[in-house]
Amino acid sequence: MKKWPGWRSEYADNQYDVIIIGSGMSGLTTGVLLARQGKKVLILEKHFKAGGWTHTFKRDEYEWDVGIHYIGEVHNPRSPVRKLFDLVSDGKLEWHKMDDNYDRIIFPDASYNFVAPREQFIMDMAGYFPGAEDKMRRYIQRVDKAVKSGQSYFANKALPNWMGRFTYNKMSRPFFSHSDRTTREVIMEIFNDEKILGVLTGQWGDHGLPPAQSSFAMHAMVVRHYLDGGNYPVGTSRRIAETAVDYLQSMGGELYVNAGVDEIITHKGKAVAVRMEKGEEIKAPLIISSAGVMNTYGKLLRNSSQSNEFSQNLEKVSPTGSYICLYMGLNKSAKELNLGNTNLWIYPGYNHDDNVSRFREDVSAPLPVVYVSFPSAKDPAFEKESPGFATMEAITVSNWKDFGSWKDKPWKKRGEDYEAVKDKLSGRILEAVYQHVPQARDALAYSELSTPLSVKSLANYPQGELYGLDHTPQRFHQKWLKPKSKIKNLYLTGQDVLTVGVTSALFSGLVTASAIMRKNLMKELF
Repeated sequence: MKKWPGWRSEYADNQYDVIIIGSGMSGLTTGVLLARQGKKVLILEKHFKAGGWTHTFKRDEYEWDVGIHYIGEVHNPRSPVRKLFDLVSDGKLEWHKMDDNYDRIIFPDASYNFVAPREQFIMDMAGYFPGAEDKMRRYIQRVDKAVKSGQSYFANKALPNWMGRFTYNKMSRPFFSHSDRTTREVIMEIFNDEKILGVLTGQWGDHGLPPAQSSFAMHAMVVRHYLDGGNYPVGTSRRIAETAVDYLQSMGGELYVNAGVDEIITHKGKAVAVRMEKGEEIKAPLIISSAGVMNTYGKLLRNSSQSNEFSQNLEKVSPTGSYICLYMGLNKSAKELNLGNTNLWIYPGYNHDDNVSRFREDVSAPLPVVYVSFPSAKDPAFEKESPGFATMEAITVSNWKDFGSWKDKPWKKRGEDYEAVKDKLSGRILEAVYQHVPQARDALAYSELSTPLSVKSLANYPQGELYGLDHTPQRFHQKWLKPKSKIKNLYLTGQDVLTVGVTSALFSGLVTASAIMRKNLMKELF
């Protein structure tokens, strides 16, 4: 593993063109692209590891990703996603394609495989639901249209303010025809079948909202992203940050961990510096926050003259729900255990909205989803690094309020009651895992549960959320969710600027860098 350089007070006197708060995918992408344009870039990371949701952690022979479980489109070297990953990593990042059966959607009475490529997906769905082939093709066409319509909508965010306002309606209207409707509305309009709705929205955990609440445009982007299959970084997801930071440093940029920013300092409506948690101030003509809008507008700009306006904007959006993840270490290899690399989505019933609602009201209700991933089976480098071992992860939703009594206690020091709650939750998750991966029972050698408090401590999300802001239809009408803020010389990047996930964060870095440079970097780069 790469050893990340820590922040020192004496670095505050160095000269930088750009300060970026946060080293997640968006911060890294923005930093690399601006460094390529000749800017002296400084990236400040609060955590003791760089990479945001792309970082990993190890326990003995086991290593787990914390946020990346599969990425679509990168197996095609001509795809924009792959080209941008290649650019940010200087071509050093390698990918391994998963099996064609990338997701399995599991209900008590039946399982449904999502198999690439798209034609196979359509035919398989038609096989599960005889007579529905024509409707399945209409559905995929709607997915394609929704995704395509987003290109001009998201491009508008990179335009100068005056041009963005002038072209906003024309560039956004086609997208709104898809984003203004819920996923449930669109799918039921085509099929009018609750079971088909439950199956086709079996990936709702990839963006965080069940179908009656989520924007169809967000659903479409996730579906389209994986139609040709999933992929995983060779050497685990930490290779994303390792390769990007190496490239950034080769161009004179700097990144430091244990470098928490306490405040963005403004003067006369202009961002002029950042204040570190230990009090040092670092000045730069350009400040970029990759810390999410809740942190940026709710905390880092708390003393800004515009803080009231920011607070009003934040009331118009909601953070995504919190989650828990059980990390499992097995004392046999993925091959010995015949694990495969297909993701499992385990549900108690076809109505995802009801499942979530019941659990939110009563945590003793069935877990509304258990997502099981097999990182060691996805990564051909794992067996070379840790022969004879394997890893699994299982994720489910959580209620932030259930952990309120421990929220002010430090990481790893929250007491026996907290550990007892974790043990009970781990047992419930393992029940679901063993039902569908029975061979893991005797091989389980280690397990560790992360809660929303873990996420708050290590990823700095205020309520332990996974995906930033909820992707409701209303979210896409928030004009202020764009790179250029109302404070001069302050820009934002990250999944709150575009949409959910690492790939979106990657492209948000491109959009932010384009807005700053006033260039269409997409055209220049590709």
